[in-house]
Amino acid sequence: MGALALLLGPSVGCSSSTAADSGNSGDASATGDASGAQAAADRAAAREVVVTMTPSSEPASGFDPLFSWGCGEHVHEPLIQSTLITTNTDLEFQNDLATGYTCSDDGLIWTFTIRDDVRFSDGEPLTARDVAFTINGIRENEAAEADLSMIESAEATDDVTCVLRLSKPFNAMLYTLAVVGIVPEHAYGDDYGTHPIGSGRYLLEQWDQGQQVVLAANPDYYGEKPLMDRVVVLFMEEDASLAAAKSGVADVAYTAATVAKSANVDGYDLLSCATVDSRGISLPCVAPGGQKEDGVQTYETGNAVTCDLALRRAINHAVDRQALIDGVLDGFGAPAYSVSDNMPWASDDMRVEYDPEQEKRILEEAGWALGADGVYERDGVRASFELLYSASDSVRQALANEFANQMANIGIEVTVSGAGWDDIYPREYSTPVLWGWGANSPVELYTLHYGSSSGNYAVYENQAIDAHLDAALAAPAVEDSYAEYQAAAWDGSQGYAPQGGAPWVWLVNVDHLYFKRDGLSVADQKPHPHGHGWSLVNNVDRWSWE
Repeated sequence: MGALALLLGPSVGCSSSTAADSGNSGDASATGDASGAQAAADRAAAREVVVTMTPSSEPASGFDPLFSWGCGEHVHEPLIQSTLITTNTDLEFQNDLATGYTCSDDGLIWTFTIRDDVRFSDGEPLTARDVAFTINGIRENEAAEADLSMIESAEATDDVTCVLRLSKPFNAMLYTLAVVGIVPEHAYGDDYGTHPIGSGRYLLEQWDQGQQVVLAANPDYYGEKPLMDRVVVLFMEEDASLAAAKSGVADVAYTAATVAKSANVDGYDLLSCATVDSRGISLPCVAPGGQKEDGVQTYETGNAVTCDLALRRAINHAVDRQALIDGVLDGFGAPAYSVSDNMPWASDDMRVEYDPEQEKRILEEAGWALGADGVYERDGVRASFELLYSASDSVRQALANEFANQMANIGIEVTVSGAGWDDIYPREYSTPVLWGWGANSPVELYTLHYGSSSGNYAVYENQAIDAHLDAALAAPAVEDSYAEYQAAAWDGSQGYAPQGGAPWVWLVNVDHLYFKRDGLSVADQKPHPHGHGWSLVNNVDRWSWE
């Protein structure tokens, strides 16, 4: 039985438009039936909400922060557990379990003071020992997706004090701690992911794996009482999500740009949430013949075409980003120039204007010449390369094909190949890949550009960039780090910006779109990171029915 049948059986970051504004005709065939409308009214009266998410949003290891819950690629607040700190819609840090924290002058010792009035859902008190247990558990778990590798040890010196000792200054650790849920040392075991005990805003009431999750408000939560008492999450493919909205089963249903304007969903607004969900292409910067490690695996590096600096710079000028937005995203997006557009640490030097004539000048001044087949070549090397993308992603497929068409118009041949990630990863350092990235943290910027990082898929190494990134992480306060992050992009003479090393060409930021039922008030959102998932419900406790 599917999740839809199960349920039937028993703006800071967002803006809304009506169905008519989105091109909906509001015909009768699109209207949820009477039973769906009545069920929605009953949910509103009971302060309940039903939300759809992609199947990949379901945590494979359950609701266990020591694996991936709350962290990983699609970071979000863990809801079931509390965190030391949180971020607001402006991404400013606020205390949660912590009442305060300090950092030593050398940036290596962080001391957190923990509030003493918090209890887990089994009634046991939460202490600094649980904080230390959680952080050490993540450090020691090879399968953990939260990166706390910069922490050498976490120690509870008493019930309300936890001391973290770092191997190197790394103030961006705070962004990770803002999504790491604290688990109970006394009740943590192999089945924790399926039976989580936490101290957060919600309790796990029910989990039908592969179908749905039901969360209920925690009656003993120490903070402000949730306005929404019950949250049901249905894991659905895109077409099923649309059907859940049309039938009135879902109150908020995710959708894609290719569907949003043409779908007819009466009684719903189109909720459009701004994102830092970027699509970009890594351009390996070294010649073939090297090797690089990614975890326990060693892969070949280098590409005979994209290793040319002039070609990488030219590609950045040759992309018509607005055409990609209009033609592929149906207008639901924004040009992307980096992995962190509009974030406090973003650099204006990453911006590059569409200028195919500049592309031509760059290539020809570097000795490239158009061949008889209309493709540039130099010293027997044709400006031709393969571009890999995830075959299961229709938007990436369309972006890859349109990118290839744009490149063909200016003399660069791109052959697109859809594949599974198991086939893409072994080639990640040698072949351009169309990636999706984006996080409410500068950690991703660091990971993609730091020379020795396994996430440096372009294999571009520059000691000046590394020095700026290290200086950013060593700043006494996070806000003091922004200038160094910006200098890593371009410090006036070098950087990874298009006028510098140009290891990436960024294409678009993808808006996150949802059909939202009339009468439901969704609280202001933070910029959404990569992934149509749990980030939407970061503040579901502040949602309400009008």
